[in-house]
Formats: sequence, structure tokens, C-alpha cells
Amino acid sequence: VQLVESGGGLVQAGGSLRLSCAVSGFTFEHYAVGWFRQVPDREREGLAYIHGPDSKVYYSDSSQGRFTISTDSAKRTVYLQMNSLKPEDTAVYYCAATQAWAFTTAQAIGGVTSGTFGSWGRGTQVTVSA
Repeated sequence: VQLVESGGGLVQAGGSLRLSCAVSGFTFEHYAVGWFRQVPDREREGLAYIHGPDSKVYYSDSSQGRFTISTDSAKRTVYLQMNSLKPEDTAVYYCAATQAWAFTTAQAIGGVTSGTFGSWGRGTQVTVSA
């Protein structure tokens, strides 16, 4: 399983960015892919997920309404469109993958966390200036 993020950078508050996660080494329809972010001294925060078998998408409270997760038609890239960015969105953004059964099990027993995902990219820095 390989995941490579790109698309981070510096943007002014109110602006938009689209992050990309190139995925390979697994059958997308058997996995779930998610986007997370992390700032120093804080836990990794889940933002959005896509469930490969049925392409259903899920959002955390912090991303709902401003962020959109999607894939390309070949399901080789997972995107995170981020709009109306705020300085507090500054973080390293990661994509991650886990087998679909693990994702649905986590949902059923109390929620998806970073521990649900076993494969991670290296991250891409997003900085939002005031």
C-alpha cells in the first residue's frame, strides 16, 4: 500500500486548496481512504473518509461544509478540496488507508480514529495566513 500526498502550500485565509493523494498497491474497492491532519503536540484529527466498496463519504464535524473528499474516475487519486480556509486549518495533512471491513467495524463500535488506519502517506504541509 502506497499513498503520496501533494498539493499543500501557503494560502490566505478565505482561500482554497485541493490536496491530492496518489494511491497504489491495493484494490480501492476493498479499502477505505481518509484524510487527517495534525499540528504539533496534538493528536491526528480525522477529516473525511471514503468507503471504497460503495464510495460513500463521511465527514467530521470540523470539516463538514468546507471540505470535500472525492476520487478520480480510475480511483487512483483521492482528493480533499478545502474551501474557506482559516488560520486554524494550518497543519500537516495526511491521507491513510485501511481495509474496508476495519473501517465499517470501527464505525459500528464507536467511531473511526487514526488508529483505524494502518497505512499512511508522509503528509503535506498546509499553512493558512491571516
